[in-house]
Amino acid sequence: MRGTTGPGGRVSPGRVTLVGGGPGSLHLLTVGAVDALREADVVLYDRLAPHDNLRSLAPRAELIDVGKHPGNHVVGQDGIEALMVARALAGSHVVRLKGGDPYVFGRGSEEVLACHEHGIAVTVISGVTSAIAVPAAAGIPLTHRGISHAFTVISGHAPLTDRELSGLTMLGGTIVVLMGVGTLPTLSQGLLRHGMAADLPVAVIERGFSPTQRTTIADLGTILTEAALAGVESPAVLVVGEVVRLAYRGDLSAGQMMDRAEEFLAADSSVPGWPVSGRTAG
Repeated sequence: MRGTTGPGGRVSPGRVTLVGGGPGSLHLLTVGAVDALREADVVLYDRLAPHDNLRSLAPRAELIDVGKHPGNHVVGQDGIEALMVARALAGSHVVRLKGGDPYVFGRGSEEVLACHEHGIAVTVISGVTSAIAVPAAAGIPLTHRGISHAFTVISGHAPLTDRELSGLTMLGGTIVVLMGVGTLPTLSQGLLRHGMAADLPVAVIERGFSPTQRTTIADLGTILTEAALAGVESPAVLVVGEVVRLAYRGDLSAGQMMDRAEEFLAADSSVPGWPVSGRTAG
């Protein structure tokens, strides 16, 4: 997509790279992401991107925190796009570092269109989506032979319509919800209202791939109570489906294996594991 022309046939001297940073762990950054950060002049990042070691990953770049906390955006989407465009038009290589994948509820396509409108060359580097990686870190596969042969990823940013809820209930398989803590009450009650079984297991996985990763598991009919008792907070990934039961049966989750292999946690820290008491695992 390099060499894109904008109004008047002009080509921008700078360029933009949209980088999917994965679910927050440096170990899940792609080679392409690392290369782009190393070459960046400016990095625009938010809280879900792996930014703790960003200075070493982007040694010569200006680092700009553009926020994106729930309900409190330090810089709004329009402001992010304007900043990205302005720096690229000034000749910089701008990296827009996002959590997960830019095209999975990441507004990446909006930013690509903004670049095209101004004749800015743009490249997209896909990232590991938290929709798949975070459940795996809790030992939950999204598909399993004889249990689930499909999964649906939805945004929980806004409540689903009755039509959408009815469709999810009839579709079957596994449901993965991103940004769904705030709308968990309407989601769970809506699925029950449209006929989903009350004993279907639900997992809420908070802060995936971090040292404080925690999983709360309950039935669809009791998840609101269990989540309230556990005090679950964003960021979290929700999984609804029979595959959640497999979290109790494996040896090590993806998160545990990564922690042990890469010494991701300090030597005196406890390694996240299966639920050891009640239905919440730290």
